[in-house]
Amino acid sequence: MQQPPAYPPQQQPGYYAVGKPTNTLAIVSLIFGIGSYVVLPFIGGIVAVVTGHMARGQIRRTGEGGGGMALAGLILGYAHIVLALITIAVILVVVAIAGYSIFTAPQT
Repeated sequence: MQQPPAYPPQQQPGYYAVGKPTNTLAIVSLIFGIGSYVVLPFIGGIVAVVTGHMARGQIRRTGEGGGGMALAGLILGYAHIVLALITIAVILVVVAIAGYSIFTAPQT
């Protein structure tokens, strides 16, 4: 009589660490912070700042992950807004100086 085939010993299920879920608004903040330099000039910076603050509040309340992404989005968003305002101010000064020189040029 033949013996049934021996089955290999069953392994115990492995344990693995489960990470905290990443906050969605933190991801949105980082994406818009980067996108504000590439695709969405001024609006992207504002969205990055707003969603970054919202994400940090949610992360504090819920303990989710993504605090670094939210902070990076905030930094990129604020930096872009500051650069945009400086650029606008420089453009206005150049236009004002050019307009002044046009109207005060000596008549020949």
